[in-house]
Amino acid sequence: MPHDLARHYSRFRVGERLLLTGHSHQAWPDVGFEAQQCAWLDAAEYVDEKWEHAERQATRVQAGFRRLLNDPDGDIALGQNTHELVTRLLSALPLRARPRLVTTNGEFHTIRRQLDRLAEEGLAIAKIAARPADTLAERLAVNIDDRTSCVLVSSVLFETADIVPGLDVIARACRTYGAELLVDAYHHLNVVPLDIRALGLEQAFITGGGYKYCQLGEGNCFLRVPAGCSLRPVLTGWFSEFASLEQTDSRGRVEYGDGAARFAGATYDPTSHYRAAAVFAFHAEQGLTPDRLRAISRHQVGLLKQTFDALDIDPGIAHVEPMSDERRAGFLAIRSPRAGDLCRGLRAAGVLTDFRGDVLRLGPAPYLHDDQLRAAVRTLGDVVRGRAR
Repeated sequence: MPHDLARHYSRFRVGERLLLTGHSHQAWPDVGFEAQQCAWLDAAEYVDEKWEHAERQATRVQAGFRRLLNDPDGDIALGQNTHELVTRLLSALPLRARPRLVTTNGEFHTIRRQLDRLAEEGLAIAKIAARPADTLAERLAVNIDDRTSCVLVSSVLFETADIVPGLDVIARACRTYGAELLVDAYHHLNVVPLDIRALGLEQAFITGGGYKYCQLGEGNCFLRVPAGCSLRPVLTGWFSEFASLEQTDSRGRVEYGDGAARFAGATYDPTSHYRAAAVFAFHAEQGLTPDRLRAISRHQVGLLKQTFDALDIDPGIAHVEPMSDERRAGFLAIRSPRAGDLCRGLRAAGVLTDFRGDVLRLGPAPYLHDDQLRAAVRTLGDVVRGRAR
């Protein structure tokens, strides 16, 4: 365990606070602060010529995401958030000819809300029950047909941290019917090793970002674009034709760049990429590989579960969401009809976490010590029993 890691996160005071927010907003290492200053100084020094310096940072961020996907030659489009990237992909689908999307009822709000709105406009949205997760892939696959444009599914369910097995089954069915596959890997990335080839996802679109386990902060999301993609997003930014801007004829057909450039946006704040590039480099220096982070996470989540079980709380009040340890990703999900009250009680007692519906989510992070985790769960016990101050 990297017991000295906390000193690198001094501005977030991770040694002084009980931050069980690792599944949502991890602390940023101090190098990120210095990188943000560098972005400002580059703008002051180079003014409108800062963009070549910003591009170098963006290239490093793309390389960082490739490493986490184990996809060294992958095409990576960057965006400020996953919503802008997902909507560009949706806008590129042949929805007139194939007006059907297949998804689950366990997707994060980025996908859930947008598809609900598209359903109001008459698009056919098939929502498959996300649980039980161990049969989700097969149940999605049998709902794919030749009217399906795309399947949208998470590799880890955001409410419960349940790892979804069998994504290759969905990928094969998509190939059979000519549908696209979008995998939301946000709760997978940098806490559970992700290898797109081992998962059979070479031809899949994959989205995610750095707000959670990557410690990159806001503004650092990506869309991995499969090789040979020729889609033409309707929602398209002028950066997509940046390489040929001088030759663009506005009277002709709209042209696109190659690969991930098809999904490029427009002018953005490059500060986030400076921060992300520095954090990716810091992780490499500290040896925080996905495999090591997975080992740390499993220890920490296991310790949270063990400490919670020792509280001997009535399961009707609160219980750990059942799943095998191998299938649990980066946080501990505790199901309770009082989840919101418990979360507020924890916050009042100095333990920061969150809840989704009737699920309280406890998210550790590699800079936390075991004693901090035990103290947080003991505080949860006090909140349940009404003893917390």
